[in-house]
Amino acid sequence: MNFKNTKIKILDLDLRGCLYFNNLSHTQSIALIFKIISRLGDGVFWYMMVALVWLLQGPQYTIQILYIVVAASLGTLIYKILKTKTVRPRPYQVHQVIHIGERPLDHFSFPSGHTLHAVMATIVLGYVEPVLLVMMMPFTILVALSRMVLGLHYPTDVLVGALIGATVASGIILAAPALNIVL
Repeated sequence: MNFKNTKIKILDLDLRGCLYFNNLSHTQSIALIFKIISRLGDGVFWYMMVALVWLLQGPQYTIQILYIVVAASLGTLIYKILKTKTVRPRPYQVHQVIHIGERPLDHFSFPSGHTLHAVMATIVLGYVEPVLLVMMMPFTILVALSRMVLGLHYPTDVLVGALIGATVASGIILAAPALNIVL
C-alpha cells in the first residue's frame, strides 16, 4: 500500500469517527451535557483542581502550581504553532453533515487544545495529588469526547492533542527533580 492510499484510509476513518461521535449531539440533552463539559474544559475545571491541590497540599506547593502554569504555557505554545502550520479546517467547516454544537475558540482543528490541556493537567496534577485522579480521569475523557461530539475536532486531532499533553506532562515530571522541585 502506498502513502497516498494510507492517507486516504486514515482520512476516511477520521471522518467516520467524527460522524459517529457527532451523531450523539442530535439528542438535545447529550449535546447540552457535552457543551457544559467543553465550557468547563476551557479552564474552570482545571482552575478548581489547582485550587484543590493548593488546599490539600498547602501553601508550600505554590512553586509546583507555578510549574503547572509553565507546563500549560508550553502546551499552548506547541498547539498554537501546530495550528498555524497545519491550518486544518474544523469538521463542520468541511462537511455539511457535521452539526456544530459550540463555537470554537480559534479557527483550526489540529490538534485539540482542550484535549492537550486536559491530559497534561490530569497527569501533572494527578502526580502531585493522586486522589484527584478519580475526578480528573473521567472528566478528561469526556472533554476529549466533547470535541468530537460538538463537531469541532476529528479523532486524530484529539489523539494528537492527548499525545502532546502526555509528552509535555511527562517532561515536566521528569524535569522537576533536576530543578530540585518536588512534584
